[in-house]
Amino acid sequence: MNRLLTAVTGLALSLGGIGAVEAAPSLPLAQPKAANLARMRAESLNGGLATYRAAACMYETGASSCLISKSNQGFLFSFRGGPPGWELQSPPSPTLETRVLVSQDGERILAVPYNGPIP
Repeated sequence: MNRLLTAVTGLALSLGGIGAVEAAPSLPLAQPKAANLARMRAESLNGGLATYRAAACMYETGASSCLISKSNQGFLFSFRGGPPGWELQSPPSPTLETRVLVSQDGERILAVPYNGPIP
């Protein structure tokens, strides 16, 4: 009886997972690549991971909440950052803002229109 219950539970969980995957909005393959490239550029420009962390949105797959526009020009991301732990402060106190434009294929940085103090 326990084996049957375990098998049925496992099947239900695996089928539930399949539905969840299908229900998730699909991102173009280039978007996660572009987001990673934009985040890494900001990390490099701002002293590396020892001194800088981008906002949590840049660590989400595709960074959709930091994506300002997606067009023929590419992916434009805008996000804040600061010293490690800045988001855990109460209130969070970022020190920098960065905007990065990445090519449509997610392979190249086209521009960094802004990287500096929060306006």
